[in-house]
Amino acid sequence: MIQGTGSNVGKSMLVAGLCRYFTNHGFTVRPFKPQNMSNNAAVTEDGGEIGRAQALQALACKTKPTIHMNPVLLKPEGECGSQVIVQGKRLGSYKAKNFYDLKKTLMPKVLESFELLKQEADLVIVEGAGSASEMNLRENDIANMGFAEAANVPVIIAADIDRGGVLASIVGTHALLPKNEINLIKGYIINKFRGDPALFTSAESLITEKTSWTSIGMCPWFPKANLLPAEDSQDLENNSNTEPSSTKQIKISVPVLPRIANFDDLDPLAAEPNVELKLIKQGELIEEDTDLIILTGSKATIADLKTLYEEGWHIDIAKHVRKGGYVLGLCGGYQMLGKTIKDPEYLEGSLSEIDGLNLLNIETTIEPQKTLIDVNAEFIETNSNLTAYEMHMGKTSGPDLSNPLFKKSDEGKILEGAQNSTGKVMGTYLHGLFQSDEFRKKFLQKISANFESQTAYKLQVEVTLNELANHIADSLNIKEIEKISGF
Repeated sequence: MIQGTGSNVGKSMLVAGLCRYFTNHGFTVRPFKPQNMSNNAAVTEDGGEIGRAQALQALACKTKPTIHMNPVLLKPEGECGSQVIVQGKRLGSYKAKNFYDLKKTLMPKVLESFELLKQEADLVIVEGAGSASEMNLRENDIANMGFAEAANVPVIIAADIDRGGVLASIVGTHALLPKNEINLIKGYIINKFRGDPALFTSAESLITEKTSWTSIGMCPWFPKANLLPAEDSQDLENNSNTEPSSTKQIKISVPVLPRIANFDDLDPLAAEPNVELKLIKQGELIEEDTDLIILTGSKATIADLKTLYEEGWHIDIAKHVRKGGYVLGLCGGYQMLGKTIKDPEYLEGSLSEIDGLNLLNIETTIEPQKTLIDVNAEFIETNSNLTAYEMHMGKTSGPDLSNPLFKKSDEGKILEGAQNSTGKVMGTYLHGLFQSDEFRKKFLQKISANFESQTAYKLQVEVTLNELANHIADSLNIKEIEKISGF
């Protein structure tokens, strides 16, 4: 189990790299994260949802993601706290305090999923969540040492040297943990290292003196991490492509709303050398030379739409449309483009209805049933094929659905999405659609007829995972990791 001294220390990348390394060496490997908190989720083949990082780690293991790879997923919402997903299915929405009361009932499900993965694998690599030393959250813990102790799993602690304070974070973790948990920790990794490793030798001696933990090695900064799907919204900036627009063919602007979800939809666009992907932060205007505005998914669509109004972005978007610019709404962003969004059961908060941007003649009603399906589809305008998935609560209706974007499976009899009469304002419930190279190229040629693309996105991810595996193997003491794992 890879745990961290804090959030965003690189646990997900370390696990993904180790998964690919051991898979490439002939082992059957499975990723596992007992509890995750993320609005970036993936649909699984067995009809549920898990954190996007575990889907990437499954890809690193060259296997399909399943609900058991992340049995508890928390998806932060607006005023309602978090939506709790257990073994792929929505349990309900809970305030933080109520969730801590719920946690003690979840360990059996977590252990059940872990045991199922163990039965099919030579090696299960577990990822912790946040910090291993949050003692105020230790009661009924299922994410870090609580799980490690219950499952008797050896632990390696990862620390991020790039953010500073790495000595204090490792030694402080040791100082806070009780002896029974300290005994589960077999070593530590210094992650995101830059500079001369020789300068850290005395620090390693100090850590060993204070903790008796073994150094598993120093993993240098991996600059290509931005080519892999990010899970945390903190990583959004790293995955944008903001080189000057004079060198690009298309400029895409994305208002970053507080509860942005499934933002990995943007990654294939950021990977395009001829696309400038501009993330618009709160307090900034949408620039007038934008070709396409994308409204992404949201975990709390009504609350995010309120923020969009407060920022004045609705004015920028309306002006952009009047000038003939393109707008694409994905999932929650699709719902925002309509006339109204209704929430009669108050699933998202205290507001039962809000006016939409009125750019599509559609209306949406939020409902408790969640749609979770993989989709094979065809872009009607160019007959381009794509694979995608749906993950949403709510049903959309209205005249503009008679002008759809896609034909879905069942021999093309199911239509999906909507667009206005000009075809320049579009909305869809499909996520992951831009990973399909043919569709992405044809869609961007709709925006700019001369757009050129040589990007093979899925191949790029595969190549990067192999490079990450080699990077980790060259940096860390793999023999020690094998020993800790019981090989």
